[in-house]
Amino acid sequence: MPITLKHCLSLAVLVFATGANAESASGSASGSRDLQVRERIQTVMRQYDIPGMVVAITEQGRHRFYSVGQATRTPATAVSADTLFEVGSISKTFTATLAAVAQVEGHLRLQDRVADAIPSLADSAFGQLPLLALATHTTGGLPLQVPDAIDSYPHLLRYLQAWQPEHAPGSYRTYSNISIGLLGVIAAQALAQPYDRALAQQIFEPLGMHHSFIDVPASQQRSYAFGYTKDNREVRVNPGVLAAEAYGVKTSARDMLRFVDANLGRLDPHSVLGRAIAMTHTAYYRAGPFAQALIWEQYPSSAPLAALVDGNASSVITQGLPATAIDPPQPAPAASWINKTGSTNGFGAYAAFMPARQKGIVILANKNYPNEARVRLAYALLN
Repeated sequence: MPITLKHCLSLAVLVFATGANAESASGSASGSRDLQVRERIQTVMRQYDIPGMVVAITEQGRHRFYSVGQATRTPATAVSADTLFEVGSISKTFTATLAAVAQVEGHLRLQDRVADAIPSLADSAFGQLPLLALATHTTGGLPLQVPDAIDSYPHLLRYLQAWQPEHAPGSYRTYSNISIGLLGVIAAQALAQPYDRALAQQIFEPLGMHHSFIDVPASQQRSYAFGYTKDNREVRVNPGVLAAEAYGVKTSARDMLRFVDANLGRLDPHSVLGRAIAMTHTAYYRAGPFAQALIWEQYPSSAPLAALVDGNASSVITQGLPATAIDPPQPAPAASWINKTGSTNGFGAYAAFMPARQKGIVILANKNYPNEARVRLAYALLN
């Protein structure tokens, strides 16, 4: 078959879409679009004084990356699709996936009680909770953070032995690092591996996420961005009780887009990991404008921007919402917008995807800035 102009253009689009940096394209409709994308990114960065940002977009399995600014200001080091960022609470989606892997393999059930895995909590209110409550923030009123006075896992268990819910479990969504962190501990225990090793072997390695870590090794330190506080001090996340399981992942935009692709169904749906990822999209509760799945939050893809902004507001994290059980639980419809925010003191992240349109986005920045701005940027770029 002779090579036509149409074939050449198609090949050029494919090469560009899978390249490392979208900003390399020029002189085309794609180049014009990419200029607009970069301008939107730069506007947000100027508004919130963000040193560096990488936006990664997947569409029908084709990837585009937009890298703007600096991973470190001193010395000035450019960000790239392979720069390591802290993704904060997006880490929780990996923990939920690990628990789903353990269920698919028959090592636990989300209907099991916490006390089945941690016998020392057998006589406590926390011990009677189903594991599902840990994955859906419906324990009844745990605090957002592990209390500062708790400095060890045994100390945390003593705290949980005395804990009493403020609401009937299952009636209120209260976002907490403690609940999902404990689920990570239980999932790793069920898989008979330390948490970081289970995460690497069960999720990162099968998805080709070779630059994703709980503890960044010495060989990768040069790729690890510094985060910046509001007053522009360099900062990185401090280790703490349940930090690994709740907010400890460091990863790149390139790796995160592999995870988003997997959540879009771009892997064997009959594999253990494919089944586990699909399981994390099942919605168990309605809370405010969204349906609560296993950590992931889902909206109709037709939801207005205002609903996405409201559902990702900081008040939803800090104050909670009444919750209503979905009976029976519902797999996510294809026409969904599924998302998760994540932050540490120096980083802000966002991931969202739409299965019906086979599109998804990852936004990684080395400054913590408002969730509303992340959602608005993602909405504009995907639409």
